Amino acid sequence: MNKIAEKVLDSTTEFSTPVTANSPELQQLFDFIALGATDRILPYDVIELIRQSRLGALQIPIAEGGGGSSVRELFEVVIRLGDADPNVAHIVRNHFSVTERILRSGRSERNRRWLKAVVDGAIIGLASTELEVKRAGGGQVVNTKLIPDDGGYRLNGKKYYSTGSLYADLIFVRLLSPDDTVVTGLLPTKRDGIELVDDWDGFGQRLTGTGTTTFTNVRVEADEVILDTDTDKDNLPYNIVPQLFLTAINAGIIRSVLRDATALVQTRPRTFYHAASEQAVDDPLLQQTVGQIASNAFAAEAIVLAAADALDRLPAAQAQGEEAETAAALTASLSAAKAKLIVDDLVLRSANLLFEVGGASTTKKSSNFDRHWRNARTLASHNPAHFKARAIGDYEINGTPLPKRGFF
Repeated sequence: MNKIAEKVLDSTTEFSTPVTANSPELQQLFDFIALGATDRILPYDVIELIRQSRLGALQIPIAEGGGGSSVRELFEVVIRLGDADPNVAHIVRNHFSVTERILRSGRSERNRRWLKAVVDGAIIGLASTELEVKRAGGGQVVNTKLIPDDGGYRLNGKKYYSTGSLYADLIFVRLLSPDDTVVTGLLPTKRDGIELVDDWDGFGQRLTGTGTTTFTNVRVEADEVILDTDTDKDNLPYNIVPQLFLTAINAGIIRSVLRDATALVQTRPRTFYHAASEQAVDDPLLQQTVGQIASNAFAAEAIVLAAADALDRLPAAQAQGEEAETAAALTASLSAAKAKLIVDDLVLRSANLLFEVGGASTTKKSSNFDRHWRNARTLASHNPAHFKARAIGDYEINGTPLPKRGFF
């Protein structure tokens, strides 16, 4: 256990069951997480605190034991968690995306069992990507195939970029059925034959456990397999959520940059010899720079929450019929894509501005201020912006449909 986690465990009061978006205990948890955000230690203890808080049940209705949050409230929490530690926010991204999918899939006995596990604190990870496919992000599967075995299946194969699975209790796996149909499964991570490897070597988001998952003769029960019955449906909401999630984390990073920039100016003991004032706090150029970062943080949060509002309008549209649902899903997908283009730019500019505030001394490794740019750049690299911008432009000019499955 690292020292930061010891402090958290010693000091945190009992969590409500579970926390809601406005719980005072939730902000207390985030404050403690922020204390360890510069640590270079895998945050197992912080994830254990998230289990205890039942944060993962935020989306589940109150009647079913969850926090009952709207989509907007969820993304308000994501921004706050991204501010505290973007690694931790990224770790739980797939958890919330999978939970959203289960919530929208009805209440079978299996789904109720899984939702109950989340209410009890279970964290869900993901194992989807296979490097053998030629087009990233499309959900293709070529090697991880189920083989019939005594009323269930056996599974062999390998997945990459399994973000969050290192810390998870359950893992959501994209698979091939025996008849070569793409399906998914939700499996306990402790099951025999599942190996989670921390081999992610990116320059940012270093603690997310975005590594390799290997399946060796893993037993899979028949009721753990989910059929993808809506494979061709455009812009499914549960696929828009993970896209906007990354953008929300970057919005949170700008808030963290603002906090560091403000503290740097307030504690700076000297300034440049040709500065406009004797004290850094009175320097109009430093004030302007911090003001720009603050404005970037405000704009990024507003943009993300506007996109979240578009997702919140989907249930009402679904009740009006397929045409209204399709139009609302298109709006939500466009909103999430446009948000990414702007917020990614704002966060990278803000991370650069931090060094304008602090000068050369802020480049010391011990300060670790470069983590903001590294983390933001890594998050922004998911689903490259130029592909999104081109697709948006093609839609606006020619009415060309957006890419399917909400991976856009």
